[in-house]
Amino acid sequence: MLCRRADVSANICGPTHRAKGLCVHECCLYLASGLLQRGTDQEGICGFLPADIRRTIKSAAQKSCFVCGERGAAIACQQEGCSRSFHLPCASENGCVTQFFREYKSFCSDHRPQQTVQVSPDGETPCIICMEQLEDQLSFGTMVCPVCQGAWFHRACVQGQAFSAGRACFRCLQCQNKRKFLAEMLKMGIMVPFRLPTWEEDGHFDELYERHSRCDAGRCLYRRGREQAEESGPWELLLCSSCASKGTHRRCSALRTAAEAWECDACAGLGPAPRAQPEPAGPSTTSRPGSAAASSSAAASGSESELATSSTSSQAESPASSSSVTTSGSSSRSDLASSSTENQAEAEAGPSLSCPAAESSPQAGRPGPERRPRRSRLFRRPRHPYSRP
Repeated sequence: MLCRRADVSANICGPTHRAKGLCVHECCLYLASGLLQRGTDQEGICGFLPADIRRTIKSAAQKSCFVCGERGAAIACQQEGCSRSFHLPCASENGCVTQFFREYKSFCSDHRPQQTVQVSPDGETPCIICMEQLEDQLSFGTMVCPVCQGAWFHRACVQGQAFSAGRACFRCLQCQNKRKFLAEMLKMGIMVPFRLPTWEEDGHFDELYERHSRCDAGRCLYRRGREQAEESGPWELLLCSSCASKGTHRRCSALRTAAEAWECDACAGLGPAPRAQPEPAGPSTTSRPGSAAASSSAAASGSESELATSSTSSQAESPASSSSVTTSGSSSRSDLASSSTENQAEAEAGPSLSCPAAESSPQAGRPGPERRPRRSRLFRRPRHPYSRP
């Protein structure tokens, strides 16, 4: 081990590698002074050859850490004229800065780089990450965004954000600047790993990358089934250009080979029909209790009116027949003639007494079907078709 600490956190020294009888931390390899990466990524450990690693371990065994005083300090301060060496876990404890880019330089607490912004937090400025109170000035543990100069945070808090976000999503939480913020944090010793954000590595957003792969036509014609499709041709699966949650084979929806866009029925406005609207209020033709009786009485009165009208016309046309009906059982011609004369006189006087003439009726001028005046029951003569003369 270059740092001689096997139980150190991976957030400080990186992952542990064991190969060729060696056990080293990844960050200790990159920051070790005098250790060159002369192999490929597949050779040795992260490109460092085992022989070079053993040589560096032997050289570091002769140097003492200026923080803890133990031997094995493989990291030296890169400032000219400085002879201090230290272990990687001791660097953060004493304010040393290790830069994880380009030449992977390291500096002791006396020669570390400083932020050059001319701002300072007031006594009540909180950390934008943990919301705890900060120191009243810039220091090793208190940092600020160089772009907006309003986002303050602890070094440990921004280092945790860098481990979680990775190079792809690491940026200022207030102004969302990425380029200048990343460069400043790397210079100040914040390690930002080359990896995807941890919230994507855990698979929490895998569903967002799934693509619909099923034919949803009413009748799928593909012999291999709805779940299968081809890259091109009539059995290529097209997704809805609006929602992308429905799909169909070209042949199943009668689409031409040149067609590049398709919309499902819901997006095209061809979904389920709306509910039937209630009819406007008005006279109802449905049968109800009592309506049948009213209809039958109206029909009966109408039939009686027609019967009376036909009886009147028959009496006016043939007075002899009507007289023979009313005087059934009479054998003398004189009685028959007198009865016929009386019936004829009553028939002529009947309409003038029962109702006014059709011309004088107020209903005569109104549009509509022709209506016949009703006759009073007083002048209705019963007919006896089976009576003998």
